[in-house]
Amino acid sequence: MDIKTASALQRLRLVSAPEAVSYFLLLPIGVVLKNATSFNPVPVLGWVHGILFILYVVFWADAWNRARWDKKPAFIYLVLSVVPLGGFVAERKLRRELADEIIAARARKEAGAAA
Repeated sequence: MDIKTASALQRLRLVSAPEAVSYFLLLPIGVVLKNATSFNPVPVLGWVHGILFILYVVFWADAWNRARWDKKPAFIYLVLSVVPLGGFVAERKLRRELADEIIAARARKEAGAAA
C-alpha cells in the first residue's frame, strides 16, 4: 500500500467517528429536544452533520479509488455512513485494515532484507 492510499484510508477513518456522533446527536437528541422543548438544535446539528457526511462520502470515494476495493466492501462502507452509529463500525474496520497492511508491509520488508 502506498502512502496516498494509506492517507485516504486514514482520512476516511478519522471522519467516520465524528460523522456517527453527529448523526446520533441529530436524530434522537436533536429531534427530541425540538419536539419536547422550545430549544431547536436541529438547524445547527443538521449543518454539522451535513458537512461531515459530505466529507465522509468524498473521502469514501477517494479511498475506494485508491484502495481498489471490490464492490462489496465499498458498498458496506457507504451503507455504514447512513446507519446510526455505523461510523464507529467503519472506523474499527478501517483501523484493522490499516494495521494489517502495516504488518504485511513490515513482513515484506523483513523478507526482502533476509533474501
